[in-house]
Amino acid sequence: MAPAVLLLSGGLDSTTLLAYALDEGFDVHAITFRYGQRHATEIDAARRVAKHFGVRDHVVVDIDLRTFGGSALTSDTLAVPKDRDVADLEHGIPITYVPARNTIFLSFALAWAEVLNARDIFIGVNALDYSGYPDCRPEYIAAYERMANFATRGGVEGTNPIHIRTPLIDLTKAQIIALGLSLDVDYSITQSCYDPDATSAACGHCDACLLRLKGFAEAGSRDPAPYAAGAR
Repeated sequence: MAPAVLLLSGGLDSTTLLAYALDEGFDVHAITFRYGQRHATEIDAARRVAKHFGVRDHVVVDIDLRTFGGSALTSDTLAVPKDRDVADLEHGIPITYVPARNTIFLSFALAWAEVLNARDIFIGVNALDYSGYPDCRPEYIAAYERMANFATRGGVEGTNPIHIRTPLIDLTKAQIIALGLSLDVDYSITQSCYDPDATSAACGHCDACLLRLKGFAEAGSRDPAPYAAGAR
């Protein structure tokens, strides 16, 4: 099996991505980041998901993006937006955007891919049902892949070209969920919420929850993940 590095947050998209990569026959090495985010529940979810799927390796990398701030996800003072109109989520860049996060994450994944002699890096970005983040667009991924092949030994020598795999990028959230269900993904072990409560139950009101609930509704299914009382 060909080795691949996969960015695993423990959320709906990255868990579906993991199931897809395994189904495609890749030997997955998963990487998760503790980057100073408000809640550690997504780290716990990523560990659950990696254990559930039995990935070859799962590493949790510590970096502290709170040093720079600039996002509600890395700040105790900036509020996570709640109850926005789902139709407006694609317009503008919300305060939950973490500056350069995917560039930083992909750079770590790229370094590990070089060590593993892996050609494929999987990232669960999506350009349809998403919150308007600039580092989730096809143009960004194409530019990063080009850069990666200028920045690595295998890319420069032509012996091990890097491919950034984004199989979810053109899918709606409902289509992603349908794909996951066809691959027997257990979404009850995933965590997408930007602002879960002390029990790790999802708030049901942040952008991530609204998009997730919309996706399940459109897929004709019910989200099995725990939500706070009255959240749905």
